[in-house]
Amino acid sequence: MLVDPRFLPLADRFFSMYRQPQNGGGALVAYVHGQKVIDIWAGYADRDRRWNRDTIALSFSTGKGVASTIVHRLSERGIVDYDAPVATYWPEFAAAGKESITIRDVLTHRTGLHKVRGLVPGRLGLLDYDTVIEALAASAPDRRRHRGPGYHAVTFGWLVAETISRATGKPFTDVVREEIAEPLGLDEFWYQVPADQKPRIAKLFPNINPGLDWRLTSSVLSRMGPLRGLAEAAMPDGFDELVRNPAVHDSVMPGWNGVFSARSLARMYAAIANDGVIDGTRFLQSETLEQMGEVQTRDRDYVLGIKLAWRLGYHPPILASRAQPTRGLGHYGVGGSGAYADPETGLALAFVTNRLGNAVTAFGDLRLARLGAEAQAIMRS
Repeated sequence: MLVDPRFLPLADRFFSMYRQPQNGGGALVAYVHGQKVIDIWAGYADRDRRWNRDTIALSFSTGKGVASTIVHRLSERGIVDYDAPVATYWPEFAAAGKESITIRDVLTHRTGLHKVRGLVPGRLGLLDYDTVIEALAASAPDRRRHRGPGYHAVTFGWLVAETISRATGKPFTDVVREEIAEPLGLDEFWYQVPADQKPRIAKLFPNINPGLDWRLTSSVLSRMGPLRGLAEAAMPDGFDELVRNPAVHDSVMPGWNGVFSARSLARMYAAIANDGVIDGTRFLQSETLEQMGEVQTRDRDYVLGIKLAWRLGYHPPILASRAQPTRGLGHYGVGGSGAYADPETGLALAFVTNRLGNAVTAFGDLRLARLGAEAQAIMRS
């Protein structure tokens, strides 16, 4: 493990989270100006298996930030254009009045295709990539997209993945390897996990139920005006069981099924926090970083019910502190995992865990928010 003495308070806060087996396990990695200052882990990956250096975890919406970063890498080389219609690359997408929807709209949750509930038939239908893609291409957009964003909790990943695949002519997983894993020198950016790596995955527990039966809760919420959007976007039937089904690691569902190490996530965001450079190698151009961090909309999100100031594929870091990063960007996931970069201080922080939070929320629970607040206090001291 690695702990820079200056960051001992952050390490202490992390270790205090994993004192008992029922707390599960996790890993935390931080960089400052491209230099690693923390690389630690603790707790249990399973009931009878300790979390170790090589443990990886399903990190839910954290993967949206990785998928978005691929778009920015491709944009630099002119392979995609933020303001080009998605149908330029994916012609079938133009159906049902979607011909003018752009990649910028996709990255800022303004396509009106947030509905995953009922999108495809069957409790395991979401595992069939081609069927989901066809359904999204045929779907009519929600009219609320013209008033503001609506968080695409699950569908975001397919929209990004298929656009990337069509633009490059390559399978999405190959592009992930070429644009993210290989340039950063780490393999642990997986939406389809290689068979020989699956034993490294930490077991998720206890569940993602909001304290009640999932099917009943999602059905009730889908009929309640203020909460209907959340049920439509994030609560398909059987999703509580699907997240623990080993088959999720054989499919491509970048909105939620990314499997990462904290080490891999932190390295990607370290490059973003360090003007696009890591270990002397440029990962992203400065001009690209400026566009990535620019707030695209401050309108109220009709799914989440809040104003989140979406960037191009990222949300601002959410810290348990009065002071929030003004230029930060990243993505948290339901259950607690997440990662972000703060270009103002040069800090990049990544946290993965298998102990899911107690409630269904869009961006996890307060663990990463508290770790981030501790890191921020150190950086500003």
